[in-house]
Amino acid sequence: MSRGIFPRVKLCWMLVTVALLVKVSGVKTHSCHEVKTTFQMRQIGPLKWVPETPGTDADLQICKHKGPTCCTRKMEESYQVAVRRETLQNIRSYSFELKYLIVGHISSFQDTFQSLVSFTMNHTSDLFDSTYEALSEDAGSHVSELFTDIALFIHGANVSVESAVQRFYDDLFPLVYARLVNPGMAALSAELAECLRMTRQDVNPFGPHPRALAQELTRALRAGRGLSQALAVGAELLNATEYAALSRDCARALVRMQYCSHCRGLTLIKPCVGYCLNVMRGCLAALSELDQPWRRYVSVLEGLTDSLAGAHDLELALLGIRNQINDAVLYTQLHGPRLSTIVDKVCGQLTEAAPATTAGPPPVTVTPVTPVTSTPASTSPQPSDHPQQGQLAHLRREFMGYIQRYKSFFAALPEMLCEGEMVVDDFSCWSGEDVVQSYSGRVVGNGLQAQRQNPEMKVRGPDSILLEVKDRLERFNQEMQGKTPQERDRGAWLETGSGTPEGSADCDDEDGCQGSGDEAEVHGERGGDSVVGKEPGSDTPRRTPPHAPRPKDAVKVTGHAPAFAPGLTLPAACLLAALHWRPH
Repeated sequence: MSRGIFPRVKLCWMLVTVALLVKVSGVKTHSCHEVKTTFQMRQIGPLKWVPETPGTDADLQICKHKGPTCCTRKMEESYQVAVRRETLQNIRSYSFELKYLIVGHISSFQDTFQSLVSFTMNHTSDLFDSTYEALSEDAGSHVSELFTDIALFIHGANVSVESAVQRFYDDLFPLVYARLVNPGMAALSAELAECLRMTRQDVNPFGPHPRALAQELTRALRAGRGLSQALAVGAELLNATEYAALSRDCARALVRMQYCSHCRGLTLIKPCVGYCLNVMRGCLAALSELDQPWRRYVSVLEGLTDSLAGAHDLELALLGIRNQINDAVLYTQLHGPRLSTIVDKVCGQLTEAAPATTAGPPPVTVTPVTPVTSTPASTSPQPSDHPQQGQLAHLRREFMGYIQRYKSFFAALPEMLCEGEMVVDDFSCWSGEDVVQSYSGRVVGNGLQAQRQNPEMKVRGPDSILLEVKDRLERFNQEMQGKTPQERDRGAWLETGSGTPEGSADCDDEDGCQGSGDEAEVHGERGGDSVVGKEPGSDTPRRTPPHAPRPKDAVKVTGHAPAFAPGLTLPAACLLAALHWRPH
């Protein structure tokens, strides 16, 4: 009998055990434990807001569901804060590399520019120390001032390269005239030195070289200046995008995409690809409006960096300053007698009276030059000891190699945010309402216009901050359009700060274009009996100093430099003079 009872008891215990297991399993399935764990790991909010078991909450605004839910209204509010924080962090993580690339190269280019300026300043100062020792002591400050203005111009200061070059030659003229053209004369008084400075552009003692140097430097330095400005604009743009606000509609759509599945206990399901793209393109619609201006901006950067090593290479232009100055001083020495005659008529008798036994004009003093400084102006020297030689070209290639990868950054940002672990494109995925095999909604494109058809959210208008940044970028692109040196023939590029356009194609005597030595003229306008001219970069007439004698007419000297045949050009004259040089 007992044997018959035991099988029944065993069967009863087995049924009770199975029932308990089923009951326990059912409780576990309908708990909110996994939701609470995820809520805690992502630091979304206090755990007390997550219920232990699913329930109903009629106050839900975003994740509404007819069945039981693990979400409450307070959880929804925390989810909105969390998705804003997470999305902005993701945007910053992608833009950080681009921002670091631009900001880092701002410093790199500035350091390279400064190194080039410092080296070429020392290179130019060495010309006076080694070749024109009589000028060395006093010319150093003028060289330093010239290169200071060059550095300021590159970094965007409101200075004029044309004015800086003309001012340098104005200051150099009294030194060259008193110590090289007339080395035996007494020291110039302050008034006479000022007369030489003020009339230098009228007397034109340095021939075409000041104008040539100013034009070449202006063309070359504009690329460096424009690049510095462009990088600053790029950094400003990326700073603004980091703090772009996400709208209320965007935050609600993000919660629906990322966290409404949690309310049903589905913490591992991922959004569908098309669904994610619609949400992200809606949220970043204003940011995507920067795509076209940004692409044009990258093209501007490409043009500016190419011009650094193009027809007007910045490095060679800076190194060529020494050669241009040397040619200018040599020109003055070769035309010394003619120059002395003109100066005596414009500023008075500056030179000492010659002895009675001396006949003819004083001899021309020509200082031998080294092979480096005797290089023609069109082929600037390239010293082998330049510590940063080729660094600018390398930096340019490196920078553009990186920046080209980000040309479509603002258009591709929604796709980048949807890549990786956020979405899946196979098996099942979350559509915002339920788990589906694939997303069936229409996938819209980028930009504000396309969001009118977005089925997932409403885009009400552009972000005011991003709209301002877009306008700033478009204005910059417009300012730079056609103004890179290689495109100068398609439009005039006015130099910032100078208020004067690039030298015109027409070259007349007043521009100081004569350079052969066949005919030199002191130009002036008859204002009473005074000779007047114009300040560099100014339309204001400049008067001859009051102590200078007033010529009856503008002085015009026709003829030729001594010892040269009529019609002899400057290069031929220099070559002929070089044949007669003897080392000292």
